[in-house]
Amino acid sequence: MCTATTTTTTAAFLLLLLLLLFLLLLLLLLLLLLLLLILLLLLLLLLLLLLLLLLLLLLLLLLLLLLLLLLLLLLQLLLLLQQLLILLLLLLLLLLLLLLLLQLLLLLLLLLLLLKLLLLLLLLLLLLLLLLLLLLDAAIFT
Repeated sequence: MCTATTTTTTAAFLLLLLLLLFLLLLLLLLLLLLLLLILLLLLLLLLLLLLLLLLLLLLLLLLLLLLLLLLLLLLQLLLLLQQLLILLLLLLLLLLLLLLLLQLLLLLLLLLLLLKLLLLLLLLLLLLLLLLLLLLDAAIFT
């Protein structure tokens, strides 16, 4: 009778140790996932910075094209060829405006993705806190 109680106690202790090992492995996996999420967040921030730089470059190009268009409008009285160039510049300007709108849309989508990633990071941190509380609870009962 005493041997059965000792065996049951040993089995319960080993089961508790196995549960603690599983919780520690889960904690390590969550920490690795957190690190990967932070790296992805940094990569998205770098992409956001590059998109902002490209947006600034497109704005400068747009300003340059507007100045050139203004110059051509002042000289349009000279030749009919200049009017064709103005039409071409207007088409180019419309294309650039379309690209600028597309760039702004892409920037907005990237910001939304960044917000979603930050929310996921917050959820992961809350899950990590819950796991740490479970580990603390399991350590108290051992």
